[in-house]
Amino acid sequence: MSATRFTSSPSGLHERDRRAVRLWLYAVLLVLVTIVMVGGATRMTGSGLSITEWKPIHGVVPPLNASEWQEEFDKYRQIPQYQQINKGMALDEFKRIFWWEWAHRNLARGVGFLVAIPLIFFWVSGRLERHMKPRLIGLLALGGLQGAIGWWMVASGLVDRVSVSQYRLATHLTLACVIIMVTVYLARALAPHTQYRADRSTQRIAGILVAMVLVQIYLGGLVAGLHAGLSYNTWPLMDGAIIPGDLFAIEPAWRNLFENPKTVQFIHRMFAYALLAAALWHAIAATRSEPGTTHQRRAWLLFTAILAQAGIGIATLLAQAHIHAALLHQFVAVIVLILATAHWRGTKGAYPLPGEGRA
Repeated sequence: MSATRFTSSPSGLHERDRRAVRLWLYAVLLVLVTIVMVGGATRMTGSGLSITEWKPIHGVVPPLNASEWQEEFDKYRQIPQYQQINKGMALDEFKRIFWWEWAHRNLARGVGFLVAIPLIFFWVSGRLERHMKPRLIGLLALGGLQGAIGWWMVASGLVDRVSVSQYRLATHLTLACVIIMVTVYLARALAPHTQYRADRSTQRIAGILVAMVLVQIYLGGLVAGLHAGLSYNTWPLMDGAIIPGDLFAIEPAWRNLFENPKTVQFIHRMFAYALLAAALWHAIAATRSEPGTTHQRRAWLLFTAILAQAGIGIATLLAQAHIHAALLHQFVAVIVLILATAHWRGTKGAYPLPGEGRA
């Protein structure tokens, strides 16, 4: 197939190729969301430190016999988490936490192949437009970086701690969500749009909302890493007040923003209110500037999703971060990010087919 496919093919062929690439990216997106959810379950079940080595190739194969299982278990018994929290754990109990971490790592390995192999095919067969090539290479590179950050996170819990660093956990989660955001953006860039681009203000605020959702997810990662959701389980008051005391009990003061469970939970709450208010303001503004358009409808859908997520967050807090509520909260956060990104890209209008010029 000629690499000049896009300069000589009819527009119907352009659309068919775009659809194939888009469906591939949606398949990647589905696996990415699955990885994030399995990662959340891995964290909630205390399984994330069960594999104490990073073996990108050999680690694909799990223990296959009793001696290999015992060897893996003996490695886990050397780390502080076992010695201080799980001492006396039986081998069968270890297997249960091992399989969560093994599944998480191998799903991550698998998505690398799901990106790389079709990318090579679409590239060689001339089905990729020029503007997509560096972006897809960037997506693949982000995946490689995420693997390294994943091990960097795990390593923080193997020596002096019984759990991973909240800094590294929040970074790992946020980068996973950045990868999801990029995937959605690229897929939506190839989708047909029924509406022209929105005005500059609508585009800009839609982009700001995506950034705010990512910040809120990062804050949620800090909450999870500090187990901050297990305390101050009341709403709307926190520790009996709208603004609780001792928010800056740690010196220097900046450390409270990342290491004080009370402060981190308070910031997560306050930023959720800010995000909800910004989404409502955007939906109202879009109704005024883009009445009767898909931009307006997407803005209200996004606000509704954020409102639902706020309700789920409150329920999760009141339930003291029960695993089912916490995982639902994480899942809906990812859905909100997907909707926000799709809306942001949608406000920019359709990307022109080759030879058409910018719309």
